[in-house]
Amino acid sequence: MQALPSLSLWNRWWQTVCAKMPFSDWLLVGTLLALGGSWNVIRADGGSERNCSAIPPYLPSTMVNTTLRLQALREAMSSVNVSAYIIPGTDAHLSEYIAPRDARMAFMTGFTGSAGTAVVTLNKAVLWTDSRYWVQAERQMDCNWELEKDVSISSIADWLIREVSDTDNIGFDPFLFSIQTYESYSYNLVPAKLMLKSIPDNLVDRVWTDRPLIPPDNLIRLPDRVVERTWQMKVEHIRTQMTDNPYKPTAVLLSALDETAWLFNLRGSDVPYNPFFYSYTLLTLNEIWLFVHKDRVTEDLKLYLNSTCFPLAHCVQLLEYEQVRVMLKNYMATSGVKVWIGTEYTNYALYELITPEEKLLTSAYSPVLTTKAVKDETEQRILRDAHVRDAVAVIQLLMWLEKVVPEGKETEMTAAHYVNECRSKQKDSRGPSFETISASGPNAALAHYSPSNATSRKLTVDEMYLVDSGGQYLDGTTDITRTVHWGIPTDMQKEAFTRVLMGNIEISRTIFPSGTKGVNMEMLGRRALWEVGLNYGHGTGHGVGNYFGVHEWPVGFQGNNIPFREGMFTSIEPGYYKENDFGIRIEDVVVIVPAHTKYGHNYLTFETVSLVPYDRKLIDTSLMSPQQLQWLDNYYLTIRELMGAELDRQGLTEEKTWMLKHTVPFQSATASAAVSSLSLTLSALATTLLHILL
Repeated sequence: MQALPSLSLWNRWWQTVCAKMPFSDWLLVGTLLALGGSWNVIRADGGSERNCSAIPPYLPSTMVNTTLRLQALREAMSSVNVSAYIIPGTDAHLSEYIAPRDARMAFMTGFTGSAGTAVVTLNKAVLWTDSRYWVQAERQMDCNWELEKDVSISSIADWLIREVSDTDNIGFDPFLFSIQTYESYSYNLVPAKLMLKSIPDNLVDRVWTDRPLIPPDNLIRLPDRVVERTWQMKVEHIRTQMTDNPYKPTAVLLSALDETAWLFNLRGSDVPYNPFFYSYTLLTLNEIWLFVHKDRVTEDLKLYLNSTCFPLAHCVQLLEYEQVRVMLKNYMATSGVKVWIGTEYTNYALYELITPEEKLLTSAYSPVLTTKAVKDETEQRILRDAHVRDAVAVIQLLMWLEKVVPEGKETEMTAAHYVNECRSKQKDSRGPSFETISASGPNAALAHYSPSNATSRKLTVDEMYLVDSGGQYLDGTTDITRTVHWGIPTDMQKEAFTRVLMGNIEISRTIFPSGTKGVNMEMLGRRALWEVGLNYGHGTGHGVGNYFGVHEWPVGFQGNNIPFREGMFTSIEPGYYKENDFGIRIEDVVVIVPAHTKYGHNYLTFETVSLVPYDRKLIDTSLMSPQQLQWLDNYYLTIRELMGAELDRQGLTEEKTWMLKHTVPFQSATASAAVSSLSLTLSALATTLLHILL
């Protein structure tokens, strides 16, 4: 960029103009100046951040012009008498992943990160987001927007208190606010005499003229081979919990998308990476209302749901998705009713209708979510099977990378595409379960980085590589992370990797009483790192579904997760990240199974169902205890038995050879002979026969 003429008088005049010129005029001036060759206001390299303090402002080609959008939104705000409007980055079901048509924050700001909140007043526009996305926001937003490097509601509220008078209204869409979010805003705003105005008709939707449509795909039902409990059985189980509850609810309101999908054994395609569909359910002791886009329910599904019969206990009455508020309001007008909701996933638009208070029963999670968290025998078996097939794809990726990375042609992007392609060839594949995290060198130090055309690095033998990926299958959802090095790792890298592995093993081999909360054992995943002053800044694990969300609440190691029970699945994923250098994460999915103890009963432990070996050259066995090494050898024996059979079944001889090479036991030089070729063959044969019988 060329500098401005160094004439002080010209500079003072120009600065005065800058202070008064609206951004829309800046775009025109910038274009004219660029055409005249004076300044390159908008550059096409895409690799830089905006600079709104420059004269004229510097805008990278990755930015989005939001001038007209903001103008239209402000007109809509004036029409409903609000001076500020809050735009969260979520949907009406408070989902982790949202559909393109729900990306209202991204449409208004140009910022496509997964976390943030935008606020627009009549003369300002501000985005709040966390440190993962500060650079991205500066690359994508134009100078209409300010960036606040915070995500707390108190920070947003403080800004609103400074910018909005006590006679002004602050608008929000109640469908996009959780109960806790609304209460937090109210707590911070009420002392300043500021009030929130609920506007169920979303203002962004009014001005988003090319808003993506709902996918036209019909809903599907799960095949009988992956279902143990029919939807009628599930309904009766939830109704039993209602009648057993001492507060005697007459209805349960289901708002999270996976609640309705689980209850009726249905799946959809409305949300990327998640087989969900827009829906609510109101379940009473003798009626069922399903709120859905009815044109996507086939005649076969209507028959399956008994939707054509008279209102009876097992007849699902289909209503349009948008009718949920009207129906709930009518139900609340009935005497003697009490609605049970899970506060974590019920939006404020529905919550505000459940009045008076004696008609409301709350728990953190609905009985559907807590019931779904414990997999039945069929769900456990098929989820294990899905992880066996998924491990084939990851083994194929790691074997391929070992061969091709030294050639210097592959990138983070090509590796991500390769593992997705490998998964697509496996039985019952339904695509990835999330965007693959394929990261090398300093990119791997960003815990949730995913490669793009602008950021993808070439893979080399001189850097560590982290790949966090997963698949959706008709019988299960997977999530696995492996970290490797194709050259000579440093002592620091080996120690950090080994200590992360030690944390993974320590949790995996733990025996604990049934009902223990994950948060009470989470520190076991960090202890080996803490001993040398290292740590990681993300959670240690999360629940995993059966062809559902890859992050399935309420299972996991956080304080708001429910206690562990037999039959739950969770990930275990400690890590370490050295800024601008490398990142390490080792993630496995485990199932909670009974532990056989000498004296006690009702004790549990974890059994690992992810079946891919760790990088041997990164493991320093001198740091590990005999118990940890024994666990590792037992795990490798399991991989040999289960994956040996599966790789034989798929005719993947080279992959089996690679797997056997990387699962040689650690504890003695002769231990590799412990599992003979004959025993491996017999184990593979027995596993195959058992698989056929089941």
